[in-house]
Amino acid sequence: MSYDESYPQLISLAVHEFRTPLSVVGGYLRLVLRDPSSGVPERQRKMLEEAEKSCARLVALVAELSDVGKLDDGRNAFKRGPVDLFRLITSLAEGVHEAEDRGVRLEVRGESDGASIEGDAERLQHAFDAIFRAILREKPGPCTVVAACERRRVDGISSAVVIVADEGGVQTAYEAPPEPFDDKRGGLGLILPIATRVIHAHGGRMWSPRLSHSDDGLGRPRQGAAIVVIPLGS
Repeated sequence: MSYDESYPQLISLAVHEFRTPLSVVGGYLRLVLRDPSSGVPERQRKMLEEAEKSCARLVALVAELSDVGKLDDGRNAFKRGPVDLFRLITSLAEGVHEAEDRGVRLEVRGESDGASIEGDAERLQHAFDAIFRAILREKPGPCTVVAACERRRVDGISSAVVIVADEGGVQTAYEAPPEPFDDKRGGLGLILPIATRVIHAHGGRMWSPRLSHSDDGLGRPRQGAAIVVIPLGS
């Protein structure tokens, strides 16, 4: 059996092995917390509540891992229907509030419609939500992040282009040297690897512009911007 053949089986096995003990732990925690006769002191109750939250987070991560495996081996079929990508992004951005407590705002500019593709609207919405959140959370202080939507010909193909960058830096971001988009950021679970796969499944690609030589403290370039290109009609 080749590596490519064994990988989906490994992911599936890992998901199964994690789910079983997590369901038991989560079930017992909920049983204790919701039993009025348990007599758990308030201090210990708060600890158990935090443990339950962490268990729920692990369950969500396992579900995301399962989604990655299914996307990679083709088990997770995409719904296909007409989607106006720019309308979807405009509607989505209204509900994105990541980093607002630091004065970081997300604003959609450019074309508000006319980017018709054949795609899975729900999955595309989750993908762009993940991308927006990843960019916004990296901003250290008050600023406006723009999601600029426009139709361009890219490599001779009419495409929907979405440039997510600081206000005033949209064109600079598009013209900057490209580098791979880092979807291994911590703190976001597996939603970015899933987003990358969703974009690729729609015939698109995503990259980060190299805007500076500063790094994140681990020797990796900061990626405070992203560019997504999806062929129209895909």
